[in-house]
Amino acid sequence: MSVDSILILVALTNLMLLAYSRLGASIRVTAAQGILLGLLPLVASPHAGWHAALIAVGSMALKGVVFPRLMFRALREAKVQREIEPFVGYNVSLLIGVAALAVSIWIGQQLPVPGATISSLVVPVAMFSILVGLFLIISRKKAVNQVLGFLVLENGVYTFGVGLIQHTSLLVELGVLLDVFVAVFVMGIIIFHISREFDHIDTDALSSLKD
Repeated sequence: MSVDSILILVALTNLMLLAYSRLGASIRVTAAQGILLGLLPLVASPHAGWHAALIAVGSMALKGVVFPRLMFRALREAKVQREIEPFVGYNVSLLIGVAALAVSIWIGQQLPVPGATISSLVVPVAMFSILVGLFLIISRKKAVNQVLGFLVLENGVYTFGVGLIQHTSLLVELGVLLDVFVAVFVMGIIIFHISREFDHIDTDALSSLKD
């Protein structure tokens, strides 16, 4: 598998997340995206040594195993299977995603990048992931989908880092992974308490709370 094929698959998983209403399927797609990005440093720099291997193993373990388990546990506690009425419908979300991909490709062509990247698709895919993550956070009502949006956004930042792996440090990459782990862990606790107190995880209903 080449670097370009991994990045294309990552872009496709972003589009799938915009089109899926089933939360379980969205979690699996996000996990697959995390595993693909975990493989990226190994494919991009097969002779990079322990640096790339450590980043890859840590990324795949957290994004492909730990985070999905936390999210599935939240789903079981909340007893919810799908998001029925998001703020933005799924067909419209997919169209917005295609437009965001086109904008990301244009930005990737215009944005100056210091040094050589592992692929010309790195910047467009990274930017696209960031935009999709932000869109999921603001366009979905279910807390689980919003956490997934946060993960996809971080995947975009991670793609930037791996794409410029010769210019980044292991400390920065591990720091990002640690921040995401803590954030997802805290969000899992929040989702659990929202579900226990209100019998659902629809964050839109929180706007109706009064003092």
